[in-house]
Amino acid sequence: MKMLGAEAVIECLKQENVDVVFGYPGGCVLTLYDALYKADFPHILTRHEQGAVHAADGYARASGKVGVCIATSGPGGTNLVTGIATAYMDSIPLVAITGQVGVPYIGKDAFQEADICGITTPITKHNYLVKKVQDLPRVMKEAFHIARTGRPGPVVVDISKDVFNAMFEFEYPKTVQMRGYSPTFAGNSADVEAVVAALQLAEKPLLFVGGGVCLSDTADSFREFVELTGYPVISSLMGLGSLPSSHPQSLGMVGMHGTYGANMATMECDLLLGIGVRFDDRVTSLVKDFAPRAKIIHFDIDPAEVNKNVRTDLKVVADLRWSLPLLCKLATATREPNEWQSQVAPWLAQCQQWNRENPLPSAVASERVAPHSVIEKVRTLLADDAVIVTDVGQHQMWTAQYYDFVKPRSLLTSGGLGTMGYGLPAAMGAQIAQPDKTVVLFSGDGSIMMNCQELATVADNGLPITIIVLNNQVLGMVNQWQRMFYGKRYSHSSTHGGTDFVKLAEAMGVTGMRAATLEELDSVLQQALTTEGPVLVEVMVPATADVLPMVPPGGRLDQMVLGG
Repeated sequence: MKMLGAEAVIECLKQENVDVVFGYPGGCVLTLYDALYKADFPHILTRHEQGAVHAADGYARASGKVGVCIATSGPGGTNLVTGIATAYMDSIPLVAITGQVGVPYIGKDAFQEADICGITTPITKHNYLVKKVQDLPRVMKEAFHIARTGRPGPVVVDISKDVFNAMFEFEYPKTVQMRGYSPTFAGNSADVEAVVAALQLAEKPLLFVGGGVCLSDTADSFREFVELTGYPVISSLMGLGSLPSSHPQSLGMVGMHGTYGANMATMECDLLLGIGVRFDDRVTSLVKDFAPRAKIIHFDIDPAEVNKNVRTDLKVVADLRWSLPLLCKLATATREPNEWQSQVAPWLAQCQQWNRENPLPSAVASERVAPHSVIEKVRTLLADDAVIVTDVGQHQMWTAQYYDFVKPRSLLTSGGLGTMGYGLPAAMGAQIAQPDKTVVLFSGDGSIMMNCQELATVADNGLPITIIVLNNQVLGMVNQWQRMFYGKRYSHSSTHGGTDFVKLAEAMGVTGMRAATLEELDSVLQQALTTEGPVLVEVMVPATADVLPMVPPGGRLDQMVLGG
């Protein structure tokens, strides 16, 4: 069938079962937008390209599908960069389509030209510059294949303006043939057998679950193994939801702001089994003293992650959809559940005792609402399958610590890059991906300002998101570090509290509410969660509230600063 390159892009999206794209038009993608208009293809117009890419990211995390965004050349493409890097760090499947100047003008500093392939090479799984219309179907097929297979990640398809306007005979490939790209699925069964043998010898084993379990939808297999063995479990930020936070074997999050029990268990265990984790520095802290008594085992789909940050004694390189069921099968065949559980019962009891003796800090008397009280209160009002999105900062860590996550894909947050401004557009994408679920965003007065223009997108599309802004009138995490490590020299970390977030919301078409006391909070949250359409709730919280426990920079996990 003959069609324009722009029409071919739309046809490729249909062939890949894409049901919505997020974007912002501009000169080099006008023909593509004309094709979108004619095809009546679902498109969400954001108010900034960064909003589009974060929305596509949030859509991908909530749905498990590939998120798609579109931007024009030059500043359009460069405005995507932060969002592409965010997706890359957290292994999120994404296809970013950008326009490029006409082929004769490439490399000549033409109007709105930027080398988006060069710029994004370090932060993508792969990228393409399409200069021939005949290449479009193959490139699009490969882009989606690369984004969703193996370790997921973002792919950029940069398309010259000429290509959108060129007519050609369209045929979409049925298969992908790529030299040099053959992602791992099945691993070596002998490696898993060796792991089971090592587990049998361990007296203080510890499971460390990461975001790979959520992304591979293997939480059921993981929970089966957890309950078979009776092993205690610690989680990375991205792994929250793989096992209910309230599960008796869950010790909570490990690392800089991990629980006392999780961090102490890591220091004392004799075997640490990391599943779908990358041992990032927020977890390990002082790497040479991380899990010092443990044999470390690593399950990961990406061989490049093994031995990258910590030494590994055993490894299983494979898709968790292959390795976790096999691990369960071999463990079940080796021992009865009571044999596994009885061997580690004293160790599990010790881990639980650590958390009982040093729980997360509780609320202290204050004129303002304790931040974690807001999070705990919201949790009591939501169903287990609600989708919680955060921005980045203190509110992000309080949410990770105090919200009881029950299901995978119920927490959307920028873990690796730590992108302030991620939350609002990601919540938009999540709400579109899961229209029947409640979507709540926790943000701070610093973070929400980074992409507050997307309040208009939320309002225009009637997305029923509840946005809770914990307003402490400072850049909270920066302020905390200055208080703890810089002699209380609060250099440029106050926002001075001059912004009225209720009026900001209302100016954009979003219902605004405010709570300054615990009594007001109860009624305001009840009202917000039952109000039709999007709502922003501003909650006034103390500027001096800290995220605790905290491992000081350069410290060991057992050198936590405790609170309460």
